[in-house]
Amino acid sequence: MPDGQFMNLHRLAPEVVLCLFGMIVMAVDPFVGAARKRTLGWLALVGAVLALASVHVANHFPGPAYSDLIHADSFSMFLHVVILSAVVMAIFGSLDYLDQENIQRSEYYALVLFAAAGMGILAGANELVTAFVGLEISSIATYVLVGFRRRSPVSNEASLKYFLLGSFATAFFLYGIAMVYGVTGTTRIEDVQVALNEAVTSGGHVPALAILGLGLILVGLGFKVVVSPFQIYAPDVYEGAPTPVTALLASGPKVATFAIMIRIFYVSFSAAQGYWFWAVCVCAVLTMLIGNLGALMQTNVKRMLAYSSIAHAGYILVAFAASTALGVAAVLFYLAAYVFMKVGAFVIITHLGQQDEKRLLIQDYSGLASKQPVVAACFSLFLLSLLGLPATGGFVGKFFAFQAALGVSRRALVLLVVIAAINTIIGAYYYLRVIITMYFQAPHRDYAPTPVPAAVAIALVIAAAGTLYLGILPSRVWDLAQTAAGSLFPH
Repeated sequence: MPDGQFMNLHRLAPEVVLCLFGMIVMAVDPFVGAARKRTLGWLALVGAVLALASVHVANHFPGPAYSDLIHADSFSMFLHVVILSAVVMAIFGSLDYLDQENIQRSEYYALVLFAAAGMGILAGANELVTAFVGLEISSIATYVLVGFRRRSPVSNEASLKYFLLGSFATAFFLYGIAMVYGVTGTTRIEDVQVALNEAVTSGGHVPALAILGLGLILVGLGFKVVVSPFQIYAPDVYEGAPTPVTALLASGPKVATFAIMIRIFYVSFSAAQGYWFWAVCVCAVLTMLIGNLGALMQTNVKRMLAYSSIAHAGYILVAFAASTALGVAAVLFYLAAYVFMKVGAFVIITHLGQQDEKRLLIQDYSGLASKQPVVAACFSLFLLSLLGLPATGGFVGKFFAFQAALGVSRRALVLLVVIAAINTIIGAYYYLRVIITMYFQAPHRDYAPTPVPAAVAIALVIAAAGTLYLGILPSRVWDLAQTAAGSLFPH
């Protein structure tokens, strides 16, 4: 094998491992009896853990891969770790759930691994069409996963809705790429930056067609990260999907899509910062308000956390709008903290929902602390981190996001931080409502708590440890986030 091809494989080591194990899981399936299908989940988990370990290999061979379509740098490596951490926890949370729902299938685990591979490509893409391919690999797999409870009308509806609206959003993204290519003659992220800078130097402004292309790209990617006004599908899809899938859906794709948004907006369209800054600010305000106000009215815990995911996308956009390397670092740190607290919360809902996900109302959690005190304590930790209480990853993530925005001398950003702070106070109501229900209301007599399975316990330990570590000792991860952000701005 030529040295160049060998290096390409090293730089794509996580994706290679994920795809390889996805195929192995499918190939082994016919030889595994129906009673032992759970073994395939552990095999997929091994693949996800090895992919996470292979990030270390890719990190030792930084540089472009496959004619610079993919770039292995500190930025993509940081995001690979975050994405694969979400995948590992989601698989742990899926093992007993699939047994409980009688849908233990090899296709499920293969699709999770293939979706993770697409997210990894998206995080490292250095070319717009490659980003589109990564987005589609991830999206197609998640479309199927959302509808994996085939006998559930709610799951089928969620899958169809996600597929139709997702395809529509993807068309916007593709049209945006076509517009950018029409203006610049290239789809490489760094070459687009050079072409637009030259256009500004010669003509004094960014071409209108390029701005239109940027707007279409924002629509397409805004759908994937669930920012307003493109969030309309999220509550229904998150509620209807199998809960472990919701955990993955609310974390991994959001991380990967924010990665490519940063590359496109900060690098390719650095010359158009004056245009996209205002669009991001407006989206941030709408996202925070719709997410938090929508969550206030929910009685379904899963749906409430769906609106919470929308609100957190708005908080991330606050740091994104800073348009600085510090802002990128704040986005990366927030995404890391968000993955642990959000996946942890959904894993608990997976466990407590019981068969057919029949215990999803807030009132179903009445008196949980008296019957399952450890589970209630973990859920409270994740909710308080989502709220932004000190000593949790959510607090430090918001602190860095607000600090990055306030570090730029723009009144709009100061106002944006004030709005974000007000929305945090609004969010306190619905997070604390669940905690009060668990600790201060009498338990239901008909509720018999089920023991926490080992796999769920491991996922909760990982999520809780990550949430506390990022809240108490954030400096190491913050330094890594700054290094990752710095790799985007080598000059």
